[in-house]
Amino acid sequence: MAMSHTYLSVIVVALHLHTRMAMACNSNDLTALNGFSNCLTSKIDGWESTKDCCTWHGVTCDNSSTVSSKRVVSLDLGNKKIAGRICESIGGLYQLRTLNLSHNFFYGNPPPNLFRLQHLEVFDLSSNNLVGPVLYGIHLPSIRYFDISTNHFNGSANAALCENIPNIQVLNLGNNRFSGGISTNFGSCTSLLQLFLNGNNLSGSFPEILLQLKLLNQLHLQENWFSGPVSVGIENLSDLVELDLSTNLFSGALPDAFENLGNLKFFSARSNNLSGNLPKSLVNSPSLIDLNLGNNSFSGPLNLNCSAMIHLKSLKLGSNHFHGLIPESMSSCKSLRTLSLGHNKLEGEIPNSFRNLQALTLVTFSNNSLVNLTRALDVLGNCKNLSIVALTATFKDEQIPSEMNSQFVNLQALSIANCRLRGSLPLWLNDCKEMQMLDLSQNLLGGTLPIWLGNFRHLFYLDLSNNSFTGNMPESLTELKALTNTNITLDGMLAEVPFYRVQQQNRGLLYKNLGSLPRTLDLSCNNLSGPIWPAFEKLIGLQILNLKNNYLSGSIPDGLSGMVSTEILDLSHNLLSGQIPNSLVKLSFLSKFSVAYNQLQGEIPTGGQFLTFPYASFEGNKGLCGAIFIPCKPTQSHPVDWSSNEHVDILGLPFVTGVATSFVLSTIICFTFGPADRMVKRIRSIFNKGNARGG
Repeated sequence: MAMSHTYLSVIVVALHLHTRMAMACNSNDLTALNGFSNCLTSKIDGWESTKDCCTWHGVTCDNSSTVSSKRVVSLDLGNKKIAGRICESIGGLYQLRTLNLSHNFFYGNPPPNLFRLQHLEVFDLSSNNLVGPVLYGIHLPSIRYFDISTNHFNGSANAALCENIPNIQVLNLGNNRFSGGISTNFGSCTSLLQLFLNGNNLSGSFPEILLQLKLLNQLHLQENWFSGPVSVGIENLSDLVELDLSTNLFSGALPDAFENLGNLKFFSARSNNLSGNLPKSLVNSPSLIDLNLGNNSFSGPLNLNCSAMIHLKSLKLGSNHFHGLIPESMSSCKSLRTLSLGHNKLEGEIPNSFRNLQALTLVTFSNNSLVNLTRALDVLGNCKNLSIVALTATFKDEQIPSEMNSQFVNLQALSIANCRLRGSLPLWLNDCKEMQMLDLSQNLLGGTLPIWLGNFRHLFYLDLSNNSFTGNMPESLTELKALTNTNITLDGMLAEVPFYRVQQQNRGLLYKNLGSLPRTLDLSCNNLSGPIWPAFEKLIGLQILNLKNNYLSGSIPDGLSGMVSTEILDLSHNLLSGQIPNSLVKLSFLSKFSVAYNQLQGEIPTGGQFLTFPYASFEGNKGLCGAIFIPCKPTQSHPVDWSSNEHVDILGLPFVTGVATSFVLSTIICFTFGPADRMVKRIRSIFNKGNARGG
């Protein structure tokens, strides 16, 4: 019985081993994967523990009835921080249907045989550092999804590949270096649903050949060099959901061709040379959710039919030439969350009906000719979800309201700069507990800075420069949590905020990203006095501290070296005295530094970033020496009795002995005798004669 049990156990083990052997991957596939791994400069966890590659991380084998081996049908290694070249051996995975190597650190030319796998359906090499003109010689008859975006591939966008990929549905060539025009062969990709050609150097007129792709629902041509008019033929692409033509050189009027685009939800043509009035079929589109036509030359009144545009959530028409009043009817866009009308020629008041836009989170009217700031803030304050308000360079020469009937309970960013506003900092700002960015610069605001400025937990950007504030800086500024604690995350910010206009030659970088603004405290060009608080050392997250052009006095605190993140420190044009603390050499990120035109003295620190600062950083301080200034005087070997009345006759003039004599002589002889070695000899000679004569 025992023997029978033992025999049974042997049979079970044998069957198990046979099953395991049957589950092992094909030897050719194992060789291909090992060759692929050998070309990497980083390892893939779990690939060396067994010879059965079907158990390896990211490897999937088929479920066919093959007894001897399993074939690899999927290799999914996206976003695994893998580095190295893609070896030719990977082309040995003949049964591969899915290949995903995206978001890694692969570099060099991918092997040509990788583009000839007959069963491959999904191909994703996006977001790597791959190079080469890869669009030649592709033969992927089964491919449906092909993504090589965000690499460095070059050459022409040769769509002869469409003849060899008849079933392609998604083609993404975006963010590479393809150049030239669009090949007529693109018309062969009749199965295409999504086409991404954005972020290349493609040029020529609007690619009419793409209008033959009747099934397209996404077409992205942004960030290229296409020019000329936008074709009226876009009305033939009736399935379009997304159309992005932004950041090109398209010109002329937009065609009135949107009536047939009943599925269009996202349309952007920002940063082109488009002009004329908005087409009626566009401003009556019931399907649009996001419309962005900013940074063009559109003109005329705002004639949107918000009663029809019931789904519109984002409207960006900034940096154009729209004129006239803001229509009351815009308040009918009840779903509107983002409204950008800055940099136009609008006038009058913000309509009272805008208080009904309860979905609004971002609004900008900057650089217009609007009036009645008090009413505008009262209206917008009723939009309880409003987070971002930009009113810069409008509402000129008005008084900032000291009181508000409503509150910005969710306000995160407020800009009312360059308006020549009068008054003082209003107390209602203290109620904006979520404030992260406040810009009231270039106004005529005065009075003292209130203590409650330090109460904001999330404030990381404060610009009150170019005003007339007086008195001491409030010490509470050293308690700003977002600047004293680098672990505080600044969430809730919208990604694209139109506070700053960027020049046209920057190709459409119309707005700065508010989230990328450096952590800043700018109180420059005011009438502030008193000391720089030593507690500024607590601002370890501060990147820019600008206090120039004030009347600050006292010494520069040694503790400023605690501001370890500081990149710009400007204390120029004040009344600061004493020495520049040597500890400031510890500020390793400091790229711009100035203490010019103060009353500083002593030796300029050396080392660290101080070796890179120019003469202009220190000029206007008569007592400074060292570095690129005049050499500092030799250290005295014995103490000086400043109470002594003893005089010596040097060069025929009576001077007080001690430090004063040395300083004046050093200054005179520096300019008289030139090089330092000769100057030292002359000083010694004069001192010897002076001592002999003075007894």
